[in-house]
Amino acid sequence: MKKREKFRHLTQKDRDRIHALYGHGHSQVDIGKVLGVNKGTISRELRRYGKKTWRYSATVAQKDAERKRAHSKRPGMKIQTRKRLRQFIIKELKRLRSPDEIAGRMKRDGVSPRVGTAAIYKWLYSEEGKPYCKYLCTRRTRKKRQARATKKILIPDRVSLEKLPTTTGLVHTEGDLFVSPTKSHSTMCGLLVVEKESLLFTGEIIPNKKQRSIVPAMRAATKDADTCTLDNGIENIHHKDFDVDAYFCDPGTPTQKPRVEGGIGLVRRWFIPKGTNLADIPDDTYQSQLHYFNHKHRKSLGYQSAYEVAREAGIIDRIPRKSLLEAVAFR
Repeated sequence: MKKREKFRHLTQKDRDRIHALYGHGHSQVDIGKVLGVNKGTISRELRRYGKKTWRYSATVAQKDAERKRAHSKRPGMKIQTRKRLRQFIIKELKRLRSPDEIAGRMKRDGVSPRVGTAAIYKWLYSEEGKPYCKYLCTRRTRKKRQARATKKILIPDRVSLEKLPTTTGLVHTEGDLFVSPTKSHSTMCGLLVVEKESLLFTGEIIPNKKQRSIVPAMRAATKDADTCTLDNGIENIHHKDFDVDAYFCDPGTPTQKPRVEGGIGLVRRWFIPKGTNLADIPDDTYQSQLHYFNHKHRKSLGYQSAYEVAREAGIIDRIPRKSLLEAVAFR
């Protein structure tokens, strides 16, 4: 396949040089060499003005180019000009599907024409799509930078993550807590455990980080797991009672357990934003939220749900029958 030549738009400076060089009798080939562009670019630039009335003006040409660029491809044009495609995307957004889910399932569901995730976000961030941004998990129109996480406390009797066995067939999980805000004076915590291969979410709302609370919750969440990655939070000091082989991240390195960190981020963005007192969140509600995430079509799973992958891998026996709409009805 022939390699495509590099392309760039002409600038005001380029057009000034074309005006001067062509006016002094230089050929289009020579002008292209001077500007570092193909001779065809120069030819098309000059051809826009008829020969009978030709008098090339760099200023006029630049204004014409800016006007054409401004109206050539506005953000979200492909979706906005196709009514059926737009209605399909709006319908899926109202079902709380993310743009990535919508774009990823289009081919499998036979939707035509198809668009990518970036195109959906461009349309949502345009004036026509802004009213539907409320269906995004963030409800924002621009990306927000995350602050770096603070260092965690190093706990005793820890086994480094470097010693995690690589034996095939082991069910590996990642676990972590998210807490109520300090100003609420509440000790309630949310436990989240994510299975590595299927991204299956389990966990519960617990009253505090004490042994009598954290140990039973971890045992229930990791009952089908062989190993678990934890951070260096002081709540994991009783890890030997969790009935699962625990391996710990390096201090201040939450990136070593990206699945549970990302999972907590999803919970925070969709349902329990930072600043929420977890004492106001019943465990039944939290279980419904986890059920919703386990039904989501994940790109990393080939746009299958965690329930589907976990069932195929033998981690769970069946997919719960509770419908997706029932799972999000509380939102």
